[in-house]
Amino acid sequence: MRKTMTVMALLVGAAAPARAGDRALRAEVTVPAPLEDVWRAWTTEAGVKTFFAPGARIEPRVDGLYEILFNPEGEAGRRGAEGMRILAFEPPRRLAFTWNAPPDLPDVRAQRTMVVVTLEPQEDGHTRLRFAHIGWGEGGDWDRAYAYFDRAWRAVVLPRLVHRFKGGPVDWSRPPTLEPVAASLRTE
Repeated sequence: MRKTMTVMALLVGAAAPARAGDRALRAEVTVPAPLEDVWRAWTTEAGVKTFFAPGARIEPRVDGLYEILFNPEGEAGRRGAEGMRILAFEPPRRLAFTWNAPPDLPDVRAQRTMVVVTLEPQEDGHTRLRFAHIGWGEGGDWDRAYAYFDRAWRAVVLPRLVHRFKGGPVDWSRPPTLEPVAASLRTE
């Protein structure tokens, strides 16, 4: 029955399956850029500012900072992914970092999930990006966080990454509205 419910949830586009331990947001996207360029986009402050957010503090090493600041001028605790840490740093193939929920979900924000970005060069000079966001808890606020990030990764962050390499860095005074590029985003 559980497996049938999970398959049904996928077929009808539900944001989350019944058990939090089974939840994962996964995507696969082809980025029109060489591996090293995509790696730098994710792992340097200058790179992050071209697609992810207007501010960042990154210490490119295991246990280094991985702060993505969506509101760099905001008050502490409301700037974005403050205090996040790098869990795996394997140039130029794999990056894993902790992640938190938006400030309007304070109980979930106090916890951490994990994002894993894996890169693979393609013969045409492009890069295949595999993305996973895991480590979800249970309850209504966790469900809201999961739904928020289902949209944020698929319809905002990953499309902006592709846009960055197709059309140039994001202009943070007028960020583009883009179509989702991660058609393979799936929940488990």
